[in-house]
Amino acid sequence: MTEEVKERKCLVAVRIRGTIRASRQVRGTLQMLNLARNNYAVLIDNRPSFLGMLKTAQNFITWGEASMETVSMMIKERGKLLGNKKLTDKYAQENGYRSLEELMDAIFNCHADYWKLSDVKPVFRLHPPTKGFKGKVKKGYGMGGELGYRREKINELIKRMT
Repeated sequence: MTEEVKERKCLVAVRIRGTIRASRQVRGTLQMLNLARNNYAVLIDNRPSFLGMLKTAQNFITWGEASMETVSMMIKERGKLLGNKKLTDKYAQENGYRSLEELMDAIFNCHADYWKLSDVKPVFRLHPPTKGFKGKVKKGYGMGGELGYRREKINELIKRMT
């Protein structure tokens, strides 16, 4: 995690725990990531500042590398404009992209930041996962729980949550 990032990748971070006993630093980090509630997700990249935030809040969130299929599914099904309107091709054309697919490709390849787009809600409101979480919500992913870094396995979780 401390090595220099050579290639930018699209990451998905999902908040899965409440912050009743969280420190002020963790609550501030979750606020900076726009993860205000449980089952909220954000699309970010793997620059060192974001990785540091994920490391700080690792006991309350889970994250991993998103696939193109997951990014497109999240944007099509859960992406919202201000006023709870769906993202459309018209919106993509207003922002300099030919279609919504081209916008999704730019976000996946880290040429555009989803949270920096104008008039877009920076978070995705997801459902709780179908058939629940497979492990404990208070344990790390490596120990059979749900928290922390889970690499490409985040795609399975997102699929169950949309």
